[in-house]
Amino acid sequence: MRYDYLIVGAGLFGAVFAHEMKQKGKRCLVIDRREHIAGNIYTEEIEGIQVHRYGAHIFHTSDKKVWEYINRFAEFNHYVNSPVAVYGEELYNLPFNMNTFSKLWGIRTPAEAKAVIEEQIAQAGIGEPKNLEEQAISLAGRDVYEKLVKGYTEKQWGRDCKELPAFIIKRLPLRFTYDNNYFNDPYQGIPKGGYTAIVQKLLADIPVKTGVSYREFLSQNEKKEDGDTFGRVLYTGMIDEYFDYCYGALEYRSLRFETELIADCDNYQGNAVVNYTERSIPYTRIIEHKHFEFGKQPSTVITREYPCEWKKGDEPYYPMNDEKNNALFARYRKLAEEQDQVLFGGRLGQYRYYDMDKVIAEALFMAEQEG
Repeated sequence: MRYDYLIVGAGLFGAVFAHEMKQKGKRCLVIDRREHIAGNIYTEEIEGIQVHRYGAHIFHTSDKKVWEYINRFAEFNHYVNSPVAVYGEELYNLPFNMNTFSKLWGIRTPAEAKAVIEEQIAQAGIGEPKNLEEQAISLAGRDVYEKLVKGYTEKQWGRDCKELPAFIIKRLPLRFTYDNNYFNDPYQGIPKGGYTAIVQKLLADIPVKTGVSYREFLSQNEKKEDGDTFGRVLYTGMIDEYFDYCYGALEYRSLRFETELIADCDNYQGNAVVNYTERSIPYTRIIEHKHFEFGKQPSTVITREYPCEWKKGDEPYYPMNDEKNNALFARYRKLAEEQDQVLFGGRLGQYRYYDMDKVIAEALFMAEQEG
């Protein structure tokens, strides 16, 4: 078979691109090394509950075009992300807002909260922040940093905050209203029936092969007398892996998930997302999946999320976009630009963290450019 595009990766980027190119009359073949489609937004049903296999994914956007696009493939509910943070025996609302400040300091008004924060910043006496700890304290004061930022951040990045660069936290959103909505975007929700169904619709009538890596597929295809041929390739895997790590490996943070069905409990924690901000607790958060869709099932499913070091062969989740890695990526990007028939897209192909709406926007733009 002659295909116009071989699309490596059946996640959101690859699926949107494949769908758009099919609409333009192009013939596409999609492959993925995992045994399923949908990449990290894959959801699977357990006891009637849509379980987010690779961590919580809450769709949110300020881009009306993207919102209208994704709603062509799913009906979204009115879920609003309002996580809770646990520090010792204390509970705090996120993002940092008047509910948080009232619980921290026993105050009631925005003026009182601002006064406490300003006093703590002044007491710290930090000029130009030299590391993440100093940056966070200079933005939000010591109490917010110690209880709600320090331990969580150190678990996520695997380093002491004094060893992390200040630019990781460019700002800390402090809201002086009693509003627990984590996102400011006007469009937000969870697709009814899960994310996998969206990708299934995007890839409808497009051939998909799972459980095969790019190199395995090329090797298998070359051995066939009547092997498939391709005009162009969209590669959404790791850009350094594509080039055989010729300049060295880019760094990532990885995640490990422990998912548990609790058959004799209908409500484990009362919220979809609960963060654990003490470093002594090894996981960063517990997700209770049924609350994303306001489930009433007699059982529940929870997932503990553990950040961990990444090494070759592990699943890469978060690019380490520090100065060293960005410089290394720039070298790979130059190589990528020299590839006439290969496009690089998505979180791994472009070595940057994307929210789902940005993934869709970038894939639509690339498809438009391809024409």
